[in-house]
Amino acid sequence: MSDRGAASEGMRVSRAAAQRLSLYLRCLTAWPSDAEKISSSQIAAAVGVSDAQVRRDLAALGHLGQRGIGYEPRELATAIREALGIHRTWRVVLVGVGNLGRALLRYQGFRAQGFQIVAVFDNQPTKIGECIEGLRVRPLHELEATVTTEGVELAILTVPKEAAQSVADALVRAGIRGILNFAPVVLRLPQHVQLVTVDLAIQLEQLTFLVQHANGVAPPAFNG
Repeated sequence: MSDRGAASEGMRVSRAAAQRLSLYLRCLTAWPSDAEKISSSQIAAAVGVSDAQVRRDLAALGHLGQRGIGYEPRELATAIREALGIHRTWRVVLVGVGNLGRALLRYQGFRAQGFQIVAVFDNQPTKIGECIEGLRVRPLHELEATVTTEGVELAILTVPKEAAQSVADALVRAGIRGILNFAPVVLRLPQHVQLVTVDLAIQLEQLTFLVQHANGVAPPAFNG
C-alpha cells in the first residue's frame, strides 16, 4: 500500500505508527472481553513487533496503562480510535461498481469501523439506477450535489485506470477530503486532498520478492 497522507495539524503519531496502531486495534478487538488487562508484550506478540515499539507508540497517545500491570483494553481501544480518527462516523461515496466495487460494497467491516458508504456512482447507463446493497447507482453528474447534501468527506475509487484521474478531479471539485484509490495509476491531487492507493499487483510483487529472497535462497523457476 502506498500513500501520500500528510500529517494533519496536531497529529502526534507518524504514518508508520498509525499503521501499527491499526494492528494494535485489531488485536484489542479480538482480545477476550472479560480480560481486565493487556500487556505491551502480549500486543507485540500478536502483531509481530517489539515490546519497546508498542510502548513507544502507545506513549504518544498519553498516559495509558501502568508499568508492570498493563493497559485496560477498552480504554486503550478508545484512545487508538481517537488517534486514528475513527471515533466518529465517516461518510463515504464509492465510484465504479465493477466487480471490485461490488465486493467492497458487500464488505461489512467498513460499517463496523465507522465508515458508512452513503452513495455509489458509475458512468455506464446500464448500471445507473441499479440497486446494490440497498444503494441506487447514481450518475456522475450528481456527485457534487450528493457530497454536499450527504456531508461526504471520503471516496473509494474503483474505476479503470484510464478514467481514474478525471474522476478524482471530479471528486476534488465536489469537496472530497480523502480518496482511497484502487486504480493502478498515480493520481495527481492538490495538497489538501489526502490519498491512499492500494495497487494489488504491487502488493503481489512485494510478496514474490519476500518469498524469493527468504533466507537468501531463491527457488528454481517453474517452466511447466
